[in-house]
Amino acid sequence: MHNQDMIADLAIMMLTAGVITIVFKKIKQPLILGYILAGFFTGPYFPLFFDVESTASIEVWSEIGVIFLMFHIGLEFNLHKLFKLGSTPILVGIIEISGSLMVGFFVGHLMGFTTLNSIFLGVMLSISSTAVIQKSFEELKLKKEKYSQLVLADLIIEDIMAIFMMVVLSTISVSQNISGGALILNLSMMLCYLAVWLILGIYIVPTVLNKVIDLMNDEMVLILSLGLCFGMVMIAKSLGFSSELGAFLAGSILAGTVHAERVEHLSKGIKDMFVAVFFLSVGMKVDPQIIVSYAPTIALLALTVILSKFVFASLGMLISGQNFQTALHASLSLGPIGEFSFIIASLGISLGGMDKDLYPIIVSAAIVTAFVCPILMKFSNPIIERISGLMPEKLLDIIAKNAASRSDDSDEDNDWAEFIKKYMSGLGIYGVLMLVTVVAGYKILLPGLDTFLHRNTAEFVALGVMYFVIAFFIKPMMGFSNTYFTALWLKSKTNRLPLIAFNIIKIIVIAAIAYFPITIIWRTPHLYVFAFIIIAVCLTARNGFMSTSYLKLETRFLRNLNERIIEKENESGIKQSWLDENLRIISFIVPEGAGFADKTLHDLDWGHFFDIFVVKIRRFDRHYILPPTDMVIHVGDKIFVVGDSKSIDNFYHVVNVEPTRVPRTLKEFMDSGYPDTDNALAFVALKLTGDEPYSGTTIRNSRIRDKWHCMILGLQQNGLPIVMPHIDTELRKDDILWVMGSNKNVARMISESSEAEIYEEYRESNKLLHTRIR
Repeated sequence: MHNQDMIADLAIMMLTAGVITIVFKKIKQPLILGYILAGFFTGPYFPLFFDVESTASIEVWSEIGVIFLMFHIGLEFNLHKLFKLGSTPILVGIIEISGSLMVGFFVGHLMGFTTLNSIFLGVMLSISSTAVIQKSFEELKLKKEKYSQLVLADLIIEDIMAIFMMVVLSTISVSQNISGGALILNLSMMLCYLAVWLILGIYIVPTVLNKVIDLMNDEMVLILSLGLCFGMVMIAKSLGFSSELGAFLAGSILAGTVHAERVEHLSKGIKDMFVAVFFLSVGMKVDPQIIVSYAPTIALLALTVILSKFVFASLGMLISGQNFQTALHASLSLGPIGEFSFIIASLGISLGGMDKDLYPIIVSAAIVTAFVCPILMKFSNPIIERISGLMPEKLLDIIAKNAASRSDDSDEDNDWAEFIKKYMSGLGIYGVLMLVTVVAGYKILLPGLDTFLHRNTAEFVALGVMYFVIAFFIKPMMGFSNTYFTALWLKSKTNRLPLIAFNIIKIIVIAAIAYFPITIIWRTPHLYVFAFIIIAVCLTARNGFMSTSYLKLETRFLRNLNERIIEKENESGIKQSWLDENLRIISFIVPEGAGFADKTLHDLDWGHFFDIFVVKIRRFDRHYILPPTDMVIHVGDKIFVVGDSKSIDNFYHVVNVEPTRVPRTLKEFMDSGYPDTDNALAFVALKLTGDEPYSGTTIRNSRIRDKWHCMILGLQQNGLPIVMPHIDTELRKDDILWVMGSNKNVARMISESSEAEIYEEYRESNKLLHTRIR
């Protein structure tokens, strides 16, 4: 009988939704509003129509709909897209959401809502509707406008901030009070959870999928993807987070793979059905009596949302340097209350953190804003003209000057900004990995070892595993080869103290994490132990004993992270030009009194300090291609140096000489021509077949420099470009090596490299090299 009721309920809901959405499509209104109206008609508060019987089943389907919605939001989430957004959407999102949230909170307080209800109200009013805004842009043909792109970028930031706020609200709802400690702990745990699962997911999921995808048909891909989705939901719930966070994370892991579009296409039908059920359930909870009773409140909330979004989004746009017209156009588009607000409302009611009476109020306000805001977009030009006429001329001039100064600020020194970005990302990623290693070692590994090992032995093994993993990440976390660190160090002596402080902070963070397990397991909180750990961290940071293993992991991770970009370039037939674009070659003559004259290349160690290679020295009529490290530099020598743009700039700060010509790309240098073919440089790309004597070895052990007197300037592994690779990088089958040397030596290396294929080649000389490749 129960099953028959469920089938009847589903039939009533779907037929009603189908008819109403056709009408809404005809009158060009968002389908979401049609689903909400259909839910109202089939709900318990509209007795003139068929009512659903099994409301408990509808709630389950509704929760599944939210999971699918979050999964698809995750599938559309792209880390590369996030990195490319720039500062404007981030700044606008922070100002707009913060301002709207505070306004919503105070309005709730003025209306007599409880503190918790006011917080929920502020959060729900601060989030805009992606679906309504996108639909309005399409219908009004505004998608190509500059401000529409800024709005869509801002909506991505809003979605991310909404997920964070869901975690905050979950904590508050469960505890029924606002505890700062609990809030910080939950946010920290969420950040760790996100970081660990994103890192593991990006490393593992694309790798596994690529290995088995040829065995899978569409049905199997769908089942595996949904299994990953619900598996992440289960893990998130077991860790005390919401199911929505787990679903979003599952989608975001798959978003970076080349199979994301296929997964999205295969699961779209299921998603559409369950998401429709969710919005139908939203409409079922709308009580018309409450709407009538709170009609002034609903109108006030709708007006509050539209005005607060307009004010704070405009403020954010203007501060970020957008012009007056763009700022106002964008802010008029952000009024509709979003789908995330319904999810947050459902979450609040289920956790007991929000009153049920607030639900129909927020839904009604959302419906009002969804109807009003497209009208504001349509008539935005006369509205903006009217506002401009009311603004003081001086204020408009200040805004125009601010926008002009921002757009012309191309010479701004960004070295500190880039350094801080790299510093914080390294500290965050590797710090989280180390911290999670310690927690997992203490909470999971040690209890597991206790079951079959003596306690002391189990402690030694657990500590050994934890410290091994921590040591694995110390060198990359320290990041001694950061070119921006070098640039800042050389630029000004006043930069050196803060740079040293930044490195000390890293050492202390690593030492504190490493100090934690030995303290809680052996309970030896002594200062000398911490001092010993700091010394060990410093020694490990300078040692590369695990570099090869780490570089393998890093290469695989970066390849998976960039998989979609690499695949698109391959499908489009775009030839990799990264080495030509990133590497520069310069030449200069050693002047009298140069501080580096009469010193060997080994003593100068420019490669270690500045990430550059000396590829050629011309002394009178003699040419030294890839000179040995014991070669002494003399006054009058012409030095040829290769490096990326930033490394070349850093190098100029030290040598303090004038280049003989502007820096050129390697292709420009090779194409320039050189009449002396015996002393010309050659630059060739070889694709390894696996039969070469250096295949399967590291660059350090390949003997390419010793045997053929050539050097590797870059390589490409599984499509991932690596410029000036570390000497502990392993060379593998199908790698593309970019090798430089003299014409003669490059030709000899090619001829002695078994089946190696020439992928691409450049010559400093116009004379072609005739080499038989077996």
